[in-house]
Amino acid sequence: MKKSRVSKTYQEINEKIRQGRAVVLTAEEMIDMVERHGEAEAARRVDVVTTGTFSPMCSSGAFLNFGHTSPKIRASRVWLNDVPAYGGLAAVDCYLGATEVAEGDPLNSVYPGEFNYGGGHVIEDLVAGNVVRLRLEGYGTDCYPARKQERNMTLSDMRDAILFNPRNAYQNYSCAVNVSDKTIYTYMGMLRPRMANANYATSGQLSPLLNDPYYRTIGLGTRIFLGGAQGYVAWQGTQHNPRVRRGENGVPREGAGTLATIGNLKEMSPRWLVGASMLGYGVSLYVGIGIPIPILDEEMARFTAVRDADIYVQIYDYSMDYPKGDLKSLGEISYGELRTGEIVLNGKKVSAAPLSSYYKAREIAMILKEWIEQGAFLLGEPQHLLPSV
Repeated sequence: MKKSRVSKTYQEINEKIRQGRAVVLTAEEMIDMVERHGEAEAARRVDVVTTGTFSPMCSSGAFLNFGHTSPKIRASRVWLNDVPAYGGLAAVDCYLGATEVAEGDPLNSVYPGEFNYGGGHVIEDLVAGNVVRLRLEGYGTDCYPARKQERNMTLSDMRDAILFNPRNAYQNYSCAVNVSDKTIYTYMGMLRPRMANANYATSGQLSPLLNDPYYRTIGLGTRIFLGGAQGYVAWQGTQHNPRVRRGENGVPREGAGTLATIGNLKEMSPRWLVGASMLGYGVSLYVGIGIPIPILDEEMARFTAVRDADIYVQIYDYSMDYPKGDLKSLGEISYGELRTGEIVLNGKKVSAAPLSSYYKAREIAMILKEWIEQGAFLLGEPQHLLPSV
């Protein structure tokens, strides 16, 4: 007799998690499970697959409420450790962007600039419990008479601290090379002349959105690992673009979906939020994200068994084509080839290196697996799925 099609609900899976009966695998482990038993049997056996990524995510930052001063101030200008934050919100609210550079930094006037400190570093300092110097300026009103205030603060002194990242966890991304005759410095790292190296990002087969290519289980309200704590998907991220070329397995062959994420900064860890200085480019923030994917049916089992060898990325020139906004693919390469550390492009061997950490992505997937197995992390059923077309 033919076995019936597998069909599970979030409620059924969460009940198994509460009872300690849920079967949870990482995305790496799911590859072996599907290979050995097939997608139908894997869907019957496995309830949740965990994913992970740890990479620079420039479109990140934090909403901070630092509390009222005495006398009170309407803080229209805000600095934390000399890094400007946006004060155009309310009296003592601001938004600190991860890529904002400390005031007085020479930037690229001495090329390539070192960009030693910025918003990403302030966020790391805050979650590490370090003291930061808060400086405020206002224009003075009857209700907020003070024009200047300055004080030391730690994260615990903040009334509220919310990590809110407008664009995280890019679903696939380009591989960058430099065809010019000079070294260039980009957000994809240093690229040596005449295609001497290739840099790429994301964690391939562990990457969250590559394990759910059509966003069947990801959307508003999805509970995630964010910066070492439980966070949520708040909406689709900026530049979310599902209408791209895909392989037969549904995986985009270029940048596609993105996530807006949110969580309590006070619960997060400097292990998973790390400020980054990118030579000749600027500052950023390494963000750790993991998403649990419920295995609702055979299709989700198949999606979560995707391999690096079956995920393809476009190679672009960042010396001329990218700055001009005239992208022409120089070729296509799989993550399986990229992760060997060397690719062949136009008959030439090119060394390849990731900006993201596969080691830490694996660690995130394992931590998330442990949380779920211990009953400390339930699946959040999305109230609104990401647009998929």
